Amino acid sequence: MSRAYLKFVAPIVVVAFGLVAAWLLASSRKAPGRVERPSLGPLVEVMKAQVTSVPVIVTGHGEVVPRVAVDVVPQVSGQVVGVHPSFVAGGFFKAGQVLVTIDPRDYELALERAQAAVARSQVTLQREQAEAVVAREEWDELHPGEEAPGLVVREPQIRQAEAELAAAEADLAVATLNLERTRISLPFDGVVVSDNVDVGQFVGGANPLARVYGTDVVEVRVPLNSSELAWFDVPKRNGGSGTEAEVSASFGGTRSVWKGRVTRMEAQVDQTSRMVHVVVEVNDPYSASDGNPALLPGTFADVRIFGRTLDNVVPIPRFAVHEGEQVWVFDDGTLDIRRVKILRSDRNQTLVASGIDAGDLVIISSMDAVTDGMAVRNAADQENPAAEVPSAEGREGSARQLGSRGSATAIAADPTAIRASELQGV
Repeated sequence: MSRAYLKFVAPIVVVAFGLVAAWLLASSRKAPGRVERPSLGPLVEVMKAQVTSVPVIVTGHGEVVPRVAVDVVPQVSGQVVGVHPSFVAGGFFKAGQVLVTIDPRDYELALERAQAAVARSQVTLQREQAEAVVAREEWDELHPGEEAPGLVVREPQIRQAEAELAAAEADLAVATLNLERTRISLPFDGVVVSDNVDVGQFVGGANPLARVYGTDVVEVRVPLNSSELAWFDVPKRNGGSGTEAEVSASFGGTRSVWKGRVTRMEAQVDQTSRMVHVVVEVNDPYSASDGNPALLPGTFADVRIFGRTLDNVVPIPRFAVHEGEQVWVFDDGTLDIRRVKILRSDRNQTLVASGIDAGDLVIISSMDAVTDGMAVRNAADQENPAAEVPSAEGREGSARQLGSRGSATAIAADPTAIRASELQGV
């Protein structure tokens, strides 16, 4: 062969051998194994169920109202000659304390006239009785053994004199009472809400002098659903021993609490709301001995009524109960839908009577769509995030197989496989 021919053929042979070697090398390699992500369920928060005894607390809101509210109206007319310094709006007074004095002079004179009339009637009666004794003696002398006629012994005259005396005594009682009414007082401790009286003012008729509230007790009218009445005792009669309660309200940015007691239920259902009103009494609401401010009428207060204790129930958050009285339970990596029997629910808590056992892990996370038996993960068990990706051995094996550029390109084309960049970054 000529040298020129060799120069021409030799490069072609080298290239051919190179292509063959490359093909053999490529065909001898095994396709890299694909490492797929495991199928993982959503993370959920859980709580362990406990069977226990739970005291029921019925909550509500109501307005504070006075148990005793009185318009002070004078029972006699006249000019006001005295007003107690505490008889002003916001002033406190004691039972029997004279609050307003009306000029008593006219009533003192009327009392004296009534006393004189009584004395005159007494004299008339005594005279008629004496004359009757004399008439009976004379009759007995003239008619021994015979009953004297009533006219003879002045029975009509005596009855008339007795009636006149009774009328005079009644007038005396009225005059005495009217004189007492010139000194206005009340039979209870109270506070003046508004006043409309001053010295020198003429009073009388139906115009009230003031509006006052009793201070011994206030009431809180609490509207409740009738179903709530099953959880606490309401006295059947006024004065009975009702369930203890707690009344709280805010004053000046401070929350104050008063002790109360359920005393009665009002006699009818509210026609608008269809609620029943339970009355809670608070004793001595104006006292500052406990450090609380006065519980004033008109205040809107929160009420907690301490009802019966329910035994053998499982308390769970209300939001853990789903439509159809269902509860989700974490059961060894799966979601178990349980139908439960609910005994009672309030704004925050649900008491389950059956369907959940002690130790069950109740799922308290929110999920849009669930199916019975679906895979879920307990968030409390996910302390190592690396557990969510393939094992170290799988990652190393895949990395070794991705040694060439071509292999990396082939795997990246499969959306289910782990990309070379992901594996190299681990």
